[in-house]
Amino acid sequence: MAAPRLPAPAPCVAEDLRQVGLAAGLDAVGFTDTAPLLDTRAELHRRIAAGLHDTMAFTYRNPERSTSPDRLLRSARSLVVGARSYLVAEPDEVPPLAARVARYAWNDQYAELRAALNVVADALRAKGWRAAVYADDNAVVDRAVAQRAGLGWYGKNANLLLPKAGSWFVLGCVATDAPIESDATPVRDGCGACTRCFAGCPTDAIPEAGVIDASRCLAWLLQKPGVFPRRFRRALGSRIYGCDDCQEVCPVNERFATARRDDEVAGGAFVSVLELLALDDEALRRRNGQWYLFERDPRWLRRNALIVLGNLLADDAGEGVASADRVAAEARLAAAVADPDPIVRAHAIWAARRAGFDHLVPDQDLDPVVAAELVEGDGVESVDVIPTRRQWERR
Repeated sequence: MAAPRLPAPAPCVAEDLRQVGLAAGLDAVGFTDTAPLLDTRAELHRRIAAGLHDTMAFTYRNPERSTSPDRLLRSARSLVVGARSYLVAEPDEVPPLAARVARYAWNDQYAELRAALNVVADALRAKGWRAAVYADDNAVVDRAVAQRAGLGWYGKNANLLLPKAGSWFVLGCVATDAPIESDATPVRDGCGACTRCFAGCPTDAIPEAGVIDASRCLAWLLQKPGVFPRRFRRALGSRIYGCDDCQEVCPVNERFATARRDDEVAGGAFVSVLELLALDDEALRRRNGQWYLFERDPRWLRRNALIVLGNLLADDAGEGVASADRVAAEARLAAAVADPDPIVRAHAIWAARRAGFDHLVPDQDLDPVVAAELVEGDGVESVDVIPTRRQWERR
């Protein structure tokens, strides 16, 4: 007896799916096919050959895989690409001795993006089609499929810029075997002759339009393992995770970007450095485990926090620090200088010197990482600190 024939899947209309995505919380929805991203693949290999990826993996790990959308799902034919804004109002005040977090990490933006994309995927499945959601996933270069779906253009800062909306968006897609006709057209470059992101990068990490040198990018350096490069420590300022400067100075963002909801103010914009340094490994993983740090090891978070603390207490920034906070910071640095972890000790020594607590610095240390810090000190090729957005506007 022959197996019963399944009903044919219902047709999918692009505009219907777009409305489903917008109603679910997406700010823009586009469509494209699953043809290989050959230009993106060639560019990834070019940057790898030039060393611009540093030790970054993610979509660099396997360019053939991350530029083959047809591999996301068996018989995949179409991609529904979504963008969701993560721009919310900044807190009015900065807490004392607080480290700054990049905007996309203030809240779990990808959770809300995935939830919206799953609504689209469910709509496809309800019609009998297969669908799978991908967001913040190294299986596909999300900016490349978003650009091909007509959502925006590549800015000189390598972010995807949406027309009259800017770059404060997280991106993801739904791969499906449904044939969805796409009317996507390339979005015209809107950067023109502007180069503000070049000058606005604190470490000169944009060597050419649309290209980031990961070995100089603070967002990557904060995530990777090892000793934080001495020449970029002062430029790090108060950043503890991520860097938004190339987006903050962008005229498109300044002119068009608006907060997603006027009454929503992010609670994760700043973290107390002293509180962070007082937490044990388990507590740090509970509180900040969603941050992408090498192997989720809290030592890299402590490393970053110590550099930030040194910068916040330095003469050129620490004049407004309350005496009680300065005393507490000195005690925290004294404990870090004696920490059993050489990575923590080395960066605590740098921070103590930067803060003017030279009496906390030991004469010697047998660990080679710490010994090198004692020898090198603070004067190794420090780059100039680029003004923040507000300082830039006052120029």
